Amino acid sequence: MSDASGMMPACPLPHAHRDVITMAHGGGGSLMHRLIEQVFMAGFSNPALEERHDAARLQVGSGAVAFTTDSYVIQPLIFPGGDIGSLAVHGTVNDLAMAGARPLYLSAGFILEEGLPVELLTQIVRSMRAAADAAGVQLVTGDTKVINRRGNHGVASGGDGMFINTAGIGLIEHNLTIGPRQVHPRDCIVVNGDLGRHGIAVMAVREGIEFETAILSDSAPVAAAVLDLIAAGVAVHCLRDLTRGGLVSAANEIAECSGFSARLDEAAIPVREDVRGACELLGFDPLYVANEGRFIAYVPPEHVEKALDVLRAHARDTRPAMIGTVTDEKPVRVTLDSRIGAPRILDRLSGEQLPRIC
Repeated sequence: MSDASGMMPACPLPHAHRDVITMAHGGGGSLMHRLIEQVFMAGFSNPALEERHDAARLQVGSGAVAFTTDSYVIQPLIFPGGDIGSLAVHGTVNDLAMAGARPLYLSAGFILEEGLPVELLTQIVRSMRAAADAAGVQLVTGDTKVINRRGNHGVASGGDGMFINTAGIGLIEHNLTIGPRQVHPRDCIVVNGDLGRHGIAVMAVREGIEFETAILSDSAPVAAAVLDLIAAGVAVHCLRDLTRGGLVSAANEIAECSGFSARLDEAAIPVREDVRGACELLGFDPLYVANEGRFIAYVPPEHVEKALDVLRAHARDTRPAMIGTVTDEKPVRVTLDSRIGAPRILDRLSGEQLPRIC
């Protein structure tokens, strides 16, 4: 049946929103990837950016440092297992760790919405200081700005109280080159712990959902584990923390940059049963849910057991695992051997499962 214009009716396809920024552009999926490639990489391209790593490796005199920056817009500001302050520290030192660096110094820019209680700000600053002390870094410079409160007269900040921007510097004390371009076929993919806790913890408090067991965010610094991997002689080829877009987005980023596929084993990927149940209830896939204390390491097969031994020494209520391998399969993609034995292609999300998660 045709309508009055002679057009056949059809189900509408999702609009790509190519002409305006949407929340999905910040979710770690395909829209964010396209934004980075077509706008930021096109506008700022240089050799350091072309490495497409969590932190830039820079030569300073005869040594090397890692440099990174990040912004935190999480809502709510306080969640089970952390808050925006500790999250900002953990996220920044973890980006430095992904370059194999020892984190040393941070900056912090606070964007505060008018009406934010000073008592709440003080609580978050104290949490941030405690996280920095535990991670062995100092906050040495910063900035503060105040924005208008969301109002009824066209002034809308959307600040939800506060945003935090951080930058970090770390020292690279070894001769390894760690990054996606160092990945080789037969490399094994190791994860330092279970997945999905951060995203589900934030979602639960945001939506007022209570579970039978407490689900706390996995937010934590991981630099000590990475530095111990290197000190133990593990030939770390690549590292990536599993933040926005979770495991799948990180694996796809590395596959695209390295030119090699990844094959993951669903049965080997650690996900707690309460997190898996919460994901099923809410319609989420834990492989795409954001984490803030989890990373994957690409290492040669002969170094897997040593890597797992090191990571077990740093595990908190979790278990590291080998979850997949690198292959030279074409076309380049990430696939999953499911629990029922059927292969599944793991594409990037077109948007995001959980907005404002980090």
